[in-house]
Amino acid sequence: MKAYVIQPEYSGDFSRAGELFERQLRLLDSIGGDADLIVLPESADVPAFASCREEFDSAVSKFTDAILSAASAAAVRCGATVFVNATDKTEKNANTTFCFDKSGKLAGKYRKQHLTPGESAGFRKESSGYSFEYEPVTVVEADGLRFAFLTCYDFYFYEYFPVIAKAKPDIIIGCSHQRTDTHRALDLFTSFAAYSCDAYVVRASVSMGEDSPVGGCSAIVAPDGRVLLDMKSRIGTGSAEFDPKVKYLKPAGYNKPLSSHPDYTERGRRPYKYRPAGPGTVKDDDRMPYPRVCAHRGFSSVAPENSMPAFGAAVASGAEEIEFDLWYTKDGEIVSIHDAKLDRVSDGTGKVYEHTFSELMKYDFGIKKSETFAGLRILRFEDILKQFACRCVMNIHVKTHDNFSEYDEGLLRKIVALIERYDCVNYSYLMSGNDTFQLQAGRIAPHIRRCMGAGPKERRWEIVDRAAETGCGRVQLFKPWISPEMIADAHARGIICNVFYADDPEEARRYLDWGVDTILTNDYQRIKNVVDAFKAEKAR
Repeated sequence: MKAYVIQPEYSGDFSRAGELFERQLRLLDSIGGDADLIVLPESADVPAFASCREEFDSAVSKFTDAILSAASAAAVRCGATVFVNATDKTEKNANTTFCFDKSGKLAGKYRKQHLTPGESAGFRKESSGYSFEYEPVTVVEADGLRFAFLTCYDFYFYEYFPVIAKAKPDIIIGCSHQRTDTHRALDLFTSFAAYSCDAYVVRASVSMGEDSPVGGCSAIVAPDGRVLLDMKSRIGTGSAEFDPKVKYLKPAGYNKPLSSHPDYTERGRRPYKYRPAGPGTVKDDDRMPYPRVCAHRGFSSVAPENSMPAFGAAVASGAEEIEFDLWYTKDGEIVSIHDAKLDRVSDGTGKVYEHTFSELMKYDFGIKKSETFAGLRILRFEDILKQFACRCVMNIHVKTHDNFSEYDEGLLRKIVALIERYDCVNYSYLMSGNDTFQLQAGRIAPHIRRCMGAGPKERRWEIVDRAAETGCGRVQLFKPWISPEMIADAHARGIICNVFYADDPEEARRYLDWGVDTILTNDYQRIKNVVDAFKAEKAR
């Protein structure tokens, strides 16, 4: 087959958008009947930099329908499969690659999977929700071939390549911009994508000027990494011929049978070594919407508090947050238990920190709830992280002996190191009513979020001031020391408001009406129903 890529001129001057769009159309019209495949760059309907929403909307209004119509017409005229990236006005302005088959009909669409921070927060904010949800790799079958996709920013996420490879595409379509990457970098990751996915990559980008050392590099690359076409910064069209069914096979290790690169690496894949990912991963603390429900000590109305069954029940039921308590043992292990004393929740006696971890493991931490949970052992902080990292936001109550003393620095650093090890910096925050601890944590780990707790009884009405003084981004209001005025004051200072606690639906609704962001509860499902109803009302 013969594949063509179109690399038009790009400009930071939006006043040239109309001129550049017409030039792009002329490039498309210049391709003749020898083409089997034509690929245009990303945002072919926004041919110059849009610096504001008004400019973006103007380009979409003028050019989106025109470029889609032109692509469909070119497919018929050339007898080619045509891919064009533009704004999908039927999908809330999603960044979409459209595939037109040789008859000019729409054969399929692909939504860019990795939106840049600027796209998520800017012109396409309303359409970014899908990118936080699991969905199978998009494969469009057209004219006898299987096409997969990488749009611009997608090329940077190499962990996505094995997923694409499993879909067995013949060709990967890359509609791109990448206006600031060097030619060397662009060549590198385009070849890497082809080699990693065992597919031809046909990538179309924009020229930042014929002498520019960045951007451009529209290319066609074979599965073995051979570059069949590299336009560098040249403005115009380029082409190459190849057989899309020819794959690259290599020995699967020295003196072993031939295999594709993806099949070879799949045998040795170790997902246990990678960042948490997949359908169980939820939005992090920055992205997860409010109001939320926080399962206090887990789903503690149905299972023993601070236990794996309680946390598992809460997370499986959809809890956005779980709350748990941390004490330390005599030998420096970090464990989850609320009281300093063992008596209430176990068949043990004495203080947690008077026992080694191995001694604590001899006690039953389920029997006090019911015979059903007999045999539960105390949990380490690391056990919770291993099971629930990135599956919920963690409200971590670090227990201190009083509201004034510093925490053992070594133990605090151990807590922070565990949060970092399990990739939970953006999925957790440290809660304490000890102002000294908050200042200490802010000094030792300023990148870890913190929540100011109730603290000394005489200062509970001052919790918002205390949070501001210690640099906490949250407060955990402790009833009855709570009022609508405190919540409004906190919000005016950019401080998030939790409330501890509400198990009664009427009480929970009152807090929501006051503007509370997160409600801690011992009865997760009951309060979740209230919050869900509240959200539904607000959405109407």
